[in-house]
Amino acid sequence: VELATELTVAWLSNSNNRVNADDVPAFLQRMHDAVLGLSAGNASNSGDAAPAQEYTAAVSVRKSLASRDHIISMIDGKPYKTLRRHLATNGMTPDEYRTRYGLKTDYPMVAPAYSESRSAMAKTIGLGRKPGQTSAAKTDGKPARKSKAVETND
Repeated sequence: VELATELTVAWLSNSNNRVNADDVPAFLQRMHDAVLGLSAGNASNSGDAAPAQEYTAAVSVRKSLASRDHIISMIDGKPYKTLRRHLATNGMTPDEYRTRYGLKTDYPMVAPAYSESRSAMAKTIGLGRKPGQTSAAKTDGKPARKSKAVETND
């Protein structure tokens, strides 16, 4: 228990890790289980690999993607606009998450509405345009008119 507590305190004191206070007991429990698993593995060097743990999803894939405003996590069943930080706090990558729950490789990690709003904001401030290029919103879609050549009789 002491080792798990020390590991948890060290992990939480890292400024790159941001965790809600509600998630700390669950993280401590996972650390304790991991330490017990490591110590039990050293005690019984039987050489047998433990079978892959079967994870049950908190929600179905359909329910996870039901809303445009958020994606419901299959880990804890809570809604998130983006899953990347949530997965990082649980020590996973998007690929590991997809593999764990048998999801397709194109399963989104960001809610569609959030992605669209970020895209629209980027376009309004001019990201993605080359220097000197004007936005399409300023023109009405018609090509610029050419001025007629004026003939002079001198």
